[in-house]
Amino acid sequence: MSNAALTVGGKLAGRILDALAEATTDAPGITRVAYGPGERFAHDLVRNDGEKLGAVARVDAAGNLYLTLSGRNPELPAIVIGSHLDSVAHGGNFDGAAGVVAGLAVIAELVEKGIRLPRDLVVLATRAEEAVWFPLSYPGSQAALGLLDPRALDAKRSDSGRTLAEHMREEGFDPDAVRRGVPGIDVDRIAAFVEVHIEQGPRLVAADAPVGIVTGIAGGFRYVDAKCLGAYAHSGAEPRFARHDSVLGFADLIADLEAEWDALEREGREATITFGRVQSDPTQHGGSRVLGELGFTLDVRSAEAAVLDRIEARLHEIFAEVSAKRGVTFEPGPRFTWEPATMSPALIARFDSAASKMRMRAPHVPSGAGHDAATFAGAGIPTAMLFVRNEHGSHNPHEAMEIADLDQAIRLLLRFVTDFDNSPDQR
Repeated sequence: MSNAALTVGGKLAGRILDALAEATTDAPGITRVAYGPGERFAHDLVRNDGEKLGAVARVDAAGNLYLTLSGRNPELPAIVIGSHLDSVAHGGNFDGAAGVVAGLAVIAELVEKGIRLPRDLVVLATRAEEAVWFPLSYPGSQAALGLLDPRALDAKRSDSGRTLAEHMREEGFDPDAVRRGVPGIDVDRIAAFVEVHIEQGPRLVAADAPVGIVTGIAGGFRYVDAKCLGAYAHSGAEPRFARHDSVLGFADLIADLEAEWDALEREGREATITFGRVQSDPTQHGGSRVLGELGFTLDVRSAEAAVLDRIEARLHEIFAEVSAKRGVTFEPGPRFTWEPATMSPALIARFDSAASKMRMRAPHVPSGAGHDAATFAGAGIPTAMLFVRNEHGSHNPHEAMEIADLDQAIRLLLRFVTDFDNSPDQR
């Protein structure tokens, strides 16, 4: 699709994304640190464009941005479209930001076509979605709903060592109000929450489909500082029967967990198990030493809570079995969890209907990664997600979403919001 064939909203989205990339480039990718200058620039840019379109801007105590295009009846609960604007370090430009600009694009389309919806349309840009900065699940969207655990404000940002509360205050926000649970938007004032996001896996690329409708978001648990502890020894002098080899213990852990993963897949159940970091102490390891300590991270995800429970139970069984076999011990360390979220069947049906009317193929796909939408679904708000086709995954500078594909999502989203109050199952 040429640029001339894009919608007015699609052209706006492309322009904003280009401006974000130029301003937050941090070779080899882009960096927008949560509660840092890159995220601040993104929020200011989006706010400026939203206000130019006639949306009313406000910011809550945590710094989440709300851009409201008023509807004919402001007493009705609003449709909220949102995502985040922070990124991982040296990441891609589209993760999160594509969803925020898609919401702005819908506003641009409504303004261009002279359409005033029956209810308010709110574009929400959340803060600090990427857990790489603070070891928390969706603190921005949690704060937006008044649900952030007050203890989360003491979490330290990975690059500065300073707390979330300190960074909020430095940016001009009010962590004390967040601590008291003051919401930025009331749950009862939201008719539906929709998040648009690039797909972070290969399903839409494989299906040759520009847009997908998300069925659910995986939950998970993560051990961020786990250890397998054995004993250092001379590689030649220590016989096998006397060894406490942390490498072999860790290898057994991997093999046994993969066997459990195989069993789950044979049953038709999905999960992911990832050892994202494996390391040893460079002052202690060596080519002629049995390794006495090995550190690792473990990330487990599934859309089914029962699968997560099953894997965790098996994990601790494996710890005990391998410890007895290899003479090692496991110290899992801190545990970080987040809940699975099911998207609203009613909203999925609405998107299916809209896609059918537009003769657009939009397959159903799961989300293995977490998103702000999980917070809204967890709070009982009808929630939906659209994925946009994207090559090379995310959290890297090689994200390859095409604006033409985002434009298709914008068209589908526009049809969804304009049809919203014409459906018999309207909340």
